[in-house]
Amino acid sequence: MLQYAINTARLVLVGLFISFTAQAQKFEIGGSLGGMLCKSDVTPALNPRFISPAIGGFLRYNVSRSFSLRFGGAIGKLRGEDRYSSNSFQQARNFSFNTNINELFLDVEYNFLNYKPAPKAKNWTPYVFGGIGVCKFNNDVIRVGGVMTYPLGVGVKYEIKRPWSIGLEFGTRFTRNDYLDALGDLTFGKATTKTTQGNPSLTDSYTYTAITVSYTFYKIVCP
Repeated sequence: MLQYAINTARLVLVGLFISFTAQAQKFEIGGSLGGMLCKSDVTPALNPRFISPAIGGFLRYNVSRSFSLRFGGAIGKLRGEDRYSSNSFQQARNFSFNTNINELFLDVEYNFLNYKPAPKAKNWTPYVFGGIGVCKFNNDVIRVGGVMTYPLGVGVKYEIKRPWSIGLEFGTRFTRNDYLDALGDLTFGKATTKTTQGNPSLTDSYTYTAITVSYTFYKIVCP
């Protein structure tokens, strides 16, 4: 009976291994390193002065040569200061913020050029992506969890040496929240004037620009 159980376990393990290797080239694991910028009442335009470091990771499932599904996350920081604006209203308000942010996302990628499974193929492609996500953040004014985000962006990736690929990506996370910069319609107490309220008709968003590195689990070829 014991030998039968051992043989059955071996068969199960072999079956799982064959199933994984048969689909292996469909999976990638990777990481990203870059910077985040906030677009908000304090930073109405993306200003490189306020870029803050961010790091992330992802798991990609290549459904076909053109389409991929990707699940991932990132942690970073958003910041901005009114005093660097050329707008006299912002200078008078003299508001600043530092926001810590964590995110999770699920998106769909479309590759404009097909990735080929051939060992010596020159694989590279520009791509676009869009999806849905969730983030939580905290700053001097508020701590919020479970805010919906809507990622949208572009990128390019290149397989430098199988199974390693590198890429460059720019994406915006749109939200329906007005407190990423700690300046919403009910913000009080930090600025020195009565101009502490934000514009409730404009919601905040943030961008993530990153270099990516990924490893593809290619099928093992027996000699």
